Amino acid sequence: MSTENEPRPASTRGAIDLSALSMPESAQNAGEGGATWTKRITQADFQAIVELSATAPILVSLGAASAAPSVELDELVGRVVDSYGGRLGLVLVDAQQEAAVAQAFRVQQIPAVVALVKGQPVPLFQGAAAEEQIRSLLDELLQLAAQHDVTGSLPPFGGQVEEPELPPLHQEALEAITAGDYAAAAAAYRKALAEKPNDHDAEAGLANVELLGRMQDKDLSEIRSAAAAAPDDLQAQLDVADVDVAGGHVDDAFNRLVVFIGRNAGDEREAARTRLVDLFKIIGTQDERVVSARQKLARVLF
Repeated sequence: MSTENEPRPASTRGAIDLSALSMPESAQNAGEGGATWTKRITQADFQAIVELSATAPILVSLGAASAAPSVELDELVGRVVDSYGGRLGLVLVDAQQEAAVAQAFRVQQIPAVVALVKGQPVPLFQGAAAEEQIRSLLDELLQLAAQHDVTGSLPPFGGQVEEPELPPLHQEALEAITAGDYAAAAAAYRKALAEKPNDHDAEAGLANVELLGRMQDKDLSEIRSAAAAAPDDLQAQLDVADVDVAGGHVDDAFNRLVVFIGRNAGDEREAARTRLVDLFKIIGTQDERVVSARQKLARVLF
């Protein structure tokens, strides 16, 4: 974490990446007593949070309420933040529903956690994290905040944060994802879409778990080598586009498939277009990268 005169700008590039660490089963009792300094917000609440960061550092967790890694991370970070008794706050943002907030932080991959100090963003980490690593980062964050005279204390945000209740089939899918059964999760999302065809959360969830399923047991170096050696091989290009999206290289994935569609025809062209549309659903239709890629796709199709 930087200790220079100004907090660092928002960017996950160069942020501390703890995604390889597993989450322990510790800190189960942090924040006991009913008070919590964690709450879920929308874009409409964001300006108030920016102003609040002049009193104490505010962590912003950008994730998805329907994704198990995000739920687990929010629970852990919330317990740790609550244990500081108001020296820090935590707000939870569904990056899929609140795309403008995620774009403001230039987040390329979720879940991700950043902080605000006097309205200035400070990248912390992305992916899963161990409790001791989170505490170390928060201690450093408090030191940085003190350098900017941000040493106040926050009143509790309320009782224990309430997670939105998921529809039964969405809950079934979430439990399957947690168990690593992506096929069962996909089946649950398909049932949800059969019942409600305009269920955009189920649509995005299905695209996500299908991507996770395709990524299982794949060798990333082999995928990239195959794609480089065979730029007109459909499967090779689909595989590397999956890898790029999963790794946060969204524009690379979109551009690769648009180029492939532009120079191919027939069934292969349609298969690549279908995959690209599925990847759009994962990122979110309002995301500026999706909007730009749709425009490029329209040009090569028409």
